[in-house]
Parts: sequence; C-alpha cells; structure tokens
Amino acid sequence: ADRLPTFFAVVLALSFVLLMAVFRSLLVPLKAVIMNLLSIGSAYGAVVAVFQWGWGSALVGLGGSAPIDPWLPVMMFAIVFGLSMDYEVFLLSRVKEEYDRTGDNELAVADGLANTARVITAAAAIMVFVFGSFVLEADRSIKMFGFGLAVAVFLDATVVRMLLVPATMELLGDRNWWLPRWLDRLLPKIDVEGTSYNDTSVVDDPDFELEIEDVLSDDATPRRN
Repeated sequence: ADRLPTFFAVVLALSFVLLMAVFRSLLVPLKAVIMNLLSIGSAYGAVVAVFQWGWGSALVGLGGSAPIDPWLPVMMFAIVFGLSMDYEVFLLSRVKEEYDRTGDNELAVADGLANTARVITAAAAIMVFVFGSFVLEADRSIKMFGFGLAVAVFLDATVVRMLLVPATMELLGDRNWWLPRWLDRLLPKIDVEGTSYNDTSVVDDPDFELEIEDVLSDDATPRRN
C-alpha cells in the first residue's frame, strides 16, 4: 500500500513522456493522462459503492457489504490504464494524421472520431462482456475484479473516449499540438504509424537499375524459333 502512489506516479510519468514524444504536444498527453484517471477513478468509486458500502450488492450476488482486497486497486489500475491508453492512442493517431494532412483541428477531430468510433466501441463491448461474466462467479474477489473492470471499460469507451476527449480537443483547437521548440529538439522522433518510412535504398541502387534494364531488354528482344 505504501508503494501504490509511487507505482501510479511512475506509470503516469512514463505515459506522459511517451505520448509527448509520439504526438509532439504538451496538452495531448496531459489530457490523455487525466482522462484515463477519470476512468480508473470511476471504477474505484463503483467498486467501493457496491461492495464496500453495499449499494445494490444483491444485484451482483452478495448479501451485504464486503472489504476490498488490497491487490485489487493495483491490478485494476494496470489493466484499465493499459486498455484506456490503447483506445486513446488509436483515436489520437487518426486525429493527428488528419491534422497533419489538413491543418484543420476541428475537421481532424471529427474525422478521427468517425473513423475510430466503431472499432473502439466493438473492442470495448467485447471486454465489457468478458469482464462482466466474472460477476457470475461465486468468489467475491473475482466478482469485484470483473465488476470494476467492466464499469471502467464501459465508461472509458462511451463517456470519456466518445464525448469528453473530442469535446476537449475541439475546445483547445490548435493548442492541442503546441510544443516548445527546445523540447521538440530534445525529444526523440517516434513514428507509431510508420508514415515517415520511405525505403529508397533499393530503387537508388545502380546495380538494381542495371538488372531491371537487362530484364526489360531481354523481354523486348524477339525470339527466333
């Protein structure tokens, strides 16, 4: 329990730095971390309300309140943060691609959301059903774990990812992609989509060009029977 804040801080800091390097922005990674914490905090609140306070505990097959296992917050944080960040990167990659192409933040957010909403919703629906099935187990810890994960993924894929993230990016406008020049020079270039890869080494090879010319000349030479 004493190391839990350190664990949270390390994960959040690494996520912030990596997202800042990938998307070349200060506000985008900050927003991503805050939104992911909203999903995790909502899941913690739901678990405490149902299992510790006993609100609606009969709906999950419990007769009353029950203590929360000490390992649960750590495991829930790790899994939920990973899934939330996966949805976030998938959405932001599409938005950034459109913004680099058009320079219009409003259009980029709209197109990015339209192109990723179905995939994110479908992936989240699968996880919600899988985690929700854990509630049918007789073991209290498994019930608690599955319930918390199902609530977190559901809220993240609907309220957070489909509503709060696009709305925040629309309000921030072009400030989403602001990064100080000195920091841009320090950060490594990370291309998660592979858009900057352009392998021309083979085409520029003179030996390769000569081989192509030989093949073409052989094909063009008429054959005598």
